[in-house]
Amino acid sequence: KCKGNGLHQLDRPIDVLIDKETDSLIICDKENRRVVQWSRRSGTTQSEILIDNINCYGLAMDEQRYLYVSDVGKHEVRRYQLGEKNGTLVAGGNGKGDGLNQLNLPTYLVVDRQQNIYVSDNSNHRVMKWNKDAKEGIVVAGGQGAGSALTQLYAPLGIFVDTLGTLYVADGG
Repeated sequence: KCKGNGLHQLDRPIDVLIDKETDSLIICDKENRRVVQWSRRSGTTQSEILIDNINCYGLAMDEQRYLYVSDVGKHEVRRYQLGEKNGTLVAGGNGKGDGLNQLNLPTYLVVDRQQNIYVSDNSNHRVMKWNKDAKEGIVVAGGQGAGSALTQLYAPLGIFVDTLGTLYVADGG
């Protein structure tokens, strides 16, 4: 059985990344409300729960191996040192809303070399950039209501920022 809550099972995995240092997968196991780590080394089935009781959606890791996780239930993004359970609030966390210090269904994430965080703010139809240690974000795409005009997004999901700082958005609508 593939679907389940055992350490060898997942239920609606929604994002994944590779920790190159440990050669393992870090997986957002959405319906089991956890972030798990699975070893990729052949001959091993080593796995562990990194973060439990979280409504995770998006994952990112920076060059210092901090793990960033979006929580769609708390409308926030937290940064974790591997092994840490509580993390540090780095975006949102001021309730569901459309203020510059709020998020509404934060989905996918990207972290650049300066530890700035880009968040796909799905239900606000925008992408936000939170500079390191900032208390509020900057709208870098969308934010003009839901739509298909050049200045609008509709439920954005996947995002990517290249080395030149160009933002790419997978628009949900």
